[in-house]
Amino acid sequence: MTGQSWTIAIVGASLQLLSPASAHAQTVIPARVQATLASDIRVDGRLDEPVWAAAQWSSGFLQRDPIEGRPATQATEVALAFDDEALYVAARLHSTNPAGIRSLVTRRDVESASEQLIVSLDTYRDRRTAFSFGVTSAGVRLDYYHPADDRTQRDYSYDPVWEAATARDSSGWTAEMRIPFSQLRFDNTADLSWGINVARRVPALNEESFLVLVPKSETGWASRFAELTGLTRPPTTQRAELLPYVAASARLPSQRNPLNPFDDGRNIRQHTGVDLRLRLRSNVALEATLNPDFGEVEADPAEVNLGVFETTFPEKRPFFTEGRELLSGGGASYFYSRRIGAVPRLSASGTFVDQPTSTTILGAAKLTGRTRGGLAISALAAVTGEESARGFDTLTALMDEQIVQPRTTFAVARAQQQFGQWGSTGGAILTAVTRQVPEGGALGAAYPTRAITGGTDWNLRMKGGEYVLAFDAGFSRVTGDSSSILRLQRSSARYFQRPDAEHVEVDPGRRALSGYRARAAISKEAGRHWLWGMNAEAVSPGFELNDAGQLSTADDLSGTADLTYRENLPGGLFQNYSVNVSAFGNRSFDGVTKVAEVPSIFANATLNNFWSISAHYHWSPRTRSTTVTRGGPAMLMPDNEHVTFDLRGNPGDRVVWSLGVDQLTDEIGRRQEFHGGLAFRPAGRWQLSLSPSVTRARDQRQYVATLDGGPAATYGARYVFANIDRREVGVQLRANYSVTQDLSLELFVQPFVSIGAYHDLGEVVDPRQLELRLYGTDGTVLEKERSRYTITDGAARFTIADPDFTVRSLRGNAVMRWEWHRGSTLYVVWQQDRSARDAFAHERLAPTFEDLLHTPGEHRLAVKMSYWLSL
Repeated sequence: MTGQSWTIAIVGASLQLLSPASAHAQTVIPARVQATLASDIRVDGRLDEPVWAAAQWSSGFLQRDPIEGRPATQATEVALAFDDEALYVAARLHSTNPAGIRSLVTRRDVESASEQLIVSLDTYRDRRTAFSFGVTSAGVRLDYYHPADDRTQRDYSYDPVWEAATARDSSGWTAEMRIPFSQLRFDNTADLSWGINVARRVPALNEESFLVLVPKSETGWASRFAELTGLTRPPTTQRAELLPYVAASARLPSQRNPLNPFDDGRNIRQHTGVDLRLRLRSNVALEATLNPDFGEVEADPAEVNLGVFETTFPEKRPFFTEGRELLSGGGASYFYSRRIGAVPRLSASGTFVDQPTSTTILGAAKLTGRTRGGLAISALAAVTGEESARGFDTLTALMDEQIVQPRTTFAVARAQQQFGQWGSTGGAILTAVTRQVPEGGALGAAYPTRAITGGTDWNLRMKGGEYVLAFDAGFSRVTGDSSSILRLQRSSARYFQRPDAEHVEVDPGRRALSGYRARAAISKEAGRHWLWGMNAEAVSPGFELNDAGQLSTADDLSGTADLTYRENLPGGLFQNYSVNVSAFGNRSFDGVTKVAEVPSIFANATLNNFWSISAHYHWSPRTRSTTVTRGGPAMLMPDNEHVTFDLRGNPGDRVVWSLGVDQLTDEIGRRQEFHGGLAFRPAGRWQLSLSPSVTRARDQRQYVATLDGGPAATYGARYVFANIDRREVGVQLRANYSVTQDLSLELFVQPFVSIGAYHDLGEVVDPRQLELRLYGTDGTVLEKERSRYTITDGAARFTIADPDFTVRSLRGNAVMRWEWHRGSTLYVVWQQDRSARDAFAHERLAPTFEDLLHTPGEHRLAVKMSYWLSL
């Protein structure tokens, strides 16, 4: 060992040797942590019970950041105890500057700039999944679930009922946790051996240390845990939890029209419901909900979508978020839970319309479980009710009512088996949607009768997870009235009517649509410097997921290759950095190149002051789009360059800021977006954040309309496009005040304005060329009168509505959340939604923003109280 300096670190009951020069290549030898039998522990954070004096304490934490492998600068000691009902954790967290310990009060599950203690438990001892429980120095509880052997994969919807408390003293702070066995999942066997790891985060020092260190150059999380021993078998009694609720809401339009028969000025709704959780076994749980209410959920952000693909938003409803990680597997998006309770596809007509904004969920149930042998199962079923819309015509004084959503049953089931030395997995998923849809009519055209999808996926981990070979394949079959299948054939996902496509065609009499997909990939995911990956994927033209899942496009053959170089060892300028180079290509089954990115370069770095920088560049040659003409021929698209740059401040500071620019430039247009963020965490109970974005774009290939009477080169149709100058400004403002960790006030406001000005209208002359035939030239006459254009081309004369627009929106909500009793919550929610669309483009953004407060809309006030019962 001549010429080397060595550090001896004791971790629990283990001994390891670390060389600073080779710390990145070392795997920490797992320790053992002993739990002690105890009684009469009061969770107050003070550690004055006799059990803690007799307990076995673990220490010797090692840094992951800022200097991997070095002993933590802030010493931490942890001990565990248990009784018949719960697991207890005690910790002494020493500090070299006790007066400077950050203790910011936030609501539960909001990670802040406060110091944190995190305890992670692999209760199945499957070396893949884990439950994490954390507490900040201010006593704020944090909890989440790791669905895979990856520290960064976290499901924050896991929301158990447990306790934690902290206290300050002259040497730092202390913490106690009480985690009931009823809130955990485990195999209830005589050999109750779990995995455990403990982390401490000190944001003021940007330090993160672990009882069991997993080096950055290696993969894995739960697979590297220490062993928690000494537990005896907890009670085998079944436990049930009930969460009944009562709720009331009122909708208050900002401008009431006395002629509207659907508005009585109050629009009050009252309802009740209940959630049930029953532990069938210690590792299997059944959850059910009757008449669920989601009134406290934050509104989705506003946007203007000028493309052909659906905008999707993240799931925020508690019943569907908890445990969703398994149901979201399979390789493709087979299950998108926001399909359940979605806005009906149809609407009524009339001067005034009473239109449901969502579909009533009559009930839903979910079964989840995992065995010690590594088999995980999850199944969900839900039933939504029939919805009707009413319309009133003031001219005829007639009331019209029609069904806009049929009664629907959703079902999804997934199983995943873990196997092998390194935690490989194989799984399968199946979804089914059935609807009570009559033959013919608008309802039959909008909704298929039945949709079934499924798939299998395999992830083979080799050499400790350093290499991964993955494969997945799936199928879909949708049946229904011929008009509903015709809608799918002509949808933006496939455009079977494309006149230049020889491999697909529209069949009006077709009553079923089937398809498949497959993907294979290989990657190197561990190593100090070099990582790489390759994958190939095929999605057949008839593949369809959008009854239960998510699918933007079918008819795809794609491939990706990437190479990454990284350095995690701090140096003279950087804490860490990485550079990734990749190439991506996508073709349709008839050989049309739709996407090509060669090369694509992404780089990011963290400076020694913990500022971070990221940049991205890609160049794409000319390709052909099969969607831009909305069912017309594949159209030549210009080559383009895409550049992004982001700069972010130290995440451990009280004030965290970010700045970014995103620019795409092609042969005939440009788009620029500037965005930023500012989060302010003053001492105490406030958290403020501001996220503005500004977009300016000029695009010469914005679709306007498809008309008849075109030349042979465009298959007898006129595909009309225009230049669009687009300006868009949006701001997201959040202000949170936490009276205590159980009582918080939260405000979210989003003003948004988007202006689109169209000019230089023209039609495609040849889809294989970039040039358009501009109206007003080449023998054509263009006239504009009020809100429409009239084009004369020889003997042909046609009109097009002026596509200019100004969209303004003001959305926001204020939420008071009070956990007034353990597991029981009171919500008081106010929501505002103002929006308007003008059929012209405003010249200036500022006056449009000033008009937001005068934009018509509605206010909603909701109150909901739930009460948690453990039986």
